[in-house]
Amino acid sequence: MPDPARTRRIVSVAVVGSLVVFCVTYLVIASRQLHWIGLDRPAGAVVGAVAMVVVGGLPMELALKAIDLHVVVLLFGVLLIAAYLAEARFFRLTAYLVLTRATSAHSLLFGLTFAVGGLSALLLNDTVCVLLTPLVVAVVVEARLPALPYLLALASAANVGGLVSFSGNPQNMIVGAAAQDTIGFAQYFAFTLPAGIACLAANAAVIAWLFRHQLPRGPLVERSPPRPAVDKPLAFKSLAALATFAGLAFAGVSLAGAAMCAAAGLMLIARTPPKKAFAFVDWQLLVFFAGLFVVVAGVAHTGVLTRLFVAVEPAIARGDVLGDMAFLGLVVVASNIVSNVPLVLVAVSWVPQMPDPTWGFIMLAVGSTVAGNLTLFGSVANIIVMEGAGPRGEIGFWRFLRYGAVITAVDLVVVFGVLYAERALGVLGWLGL
Repeated sequence: MPDPARTRRIVSVAVVGSLVVFCVTYLVIASRQLHWIGLDRPAGAVVGAVAMVVVGGLPMELALKAIDLHVVVLLFGVLLIAAYLAEARFFRLTAYLVLTRATSAHSLLFGLTFAVGGLSALLLNDTVCVLLTPLVVAVVVEARLPALPYLLALASAANVGGLVSFSGNPQNMIVGAAAQDTIGFAQYFAFTLPAGIACLAANAAVIAWLFRHQLPRGPLVERSPPRPAVDKPLAFKSLAALATFAGLAFAGVSLAGAAMCAAAGLMLIARTPPKKAFAFVDWQLLVFFAGLFVVVAGVAHTGVLTRLFVAVEPAIARGDVLGDMAFLGLVVVASNIVSNVPLVLVAVSWVPQMPDPTWGFIMLAVGSTVAGNLTLFGSVANIIVMEGAGPRGEIGFWRFLRYGAVITAVDLVVVFGVLYAERALGVLGWLGL
């Protein structure tokens, strides 16, 4: 007969072990790298997942089930389409057209913001940042402009642009997978698009105001970078695949299925060795997600996260503006403590218990996305841009926060002002929600 006291001790050790693994894993994620053990984000997530099973926080069978293949497959499909676009030098051409046709510092800032936001609406924003950061730095140096406002515009526009679709950033992919029976891709896109456009305009205006003394007036210095040699047939096929993905998603096909159908079709018609595209895929991001799913499931298995939601549920359950503000405050703050992707992995389980789950999923997706602009570690896009810019991207945590606090506050007011106006006008009802 099992000893109840011994069973309680084993459970207690597993709970404590799970919490320790969770905290250490998130320390690695938040600090980007623990140099003394040489772990970066993906490695930290994998080690954390293994440790979660070893300490008894999650049985191996549940750990395997915790990996949401819908999100992983969706990520892979989008990354593969983006890889073919990168191989065709489509991103380079886009950056070249925007960065060379601008006539003033301000028009360059606004053009960059909307180009990056548009690309990030359907493609993964991290990929957009990786490919465009070196090009932005090269052009602003040649035009003798301060780099920081354009780097902030690149990172923040990538964050904001991703809010308008369930494929624009990793956390929205998680929300989209969880909300597929509540709000579809097309419904979410139609509802958030006006808010996203308004937010991009506000974003560029705020950065222009913050750097009004550094941005020169008058025409830009003449610049003539070489025009990239674009593989037009491959670019056309890749854009057709992207349009196919969007069309299937709008038609109600599951996001993972739509992404993989489009990616598989592209591989068939691309007429280039697939291994070149596979080399462009960010495999570390997929590994990072797989490990993170297990770590979050392990701590959720202890019941600690349920108790956390129960503690704040009375405020959120109000179902009014104050309840919404409580939920958004929790999302914004938590997103900048553990980063927005881990926060969303936890929070998607809370939304079905909210007074209006449809509105809850919208608030979670939009709020966690905009929250990425607050601090340097608020989103992976910020880190990619600042590190990719080399010495010109060196900015301390507190200096970034000074700019990020203003940008985020304005973004939240604008985006939720538009969303609340649409909700009051009955747009959700028009969309069948």
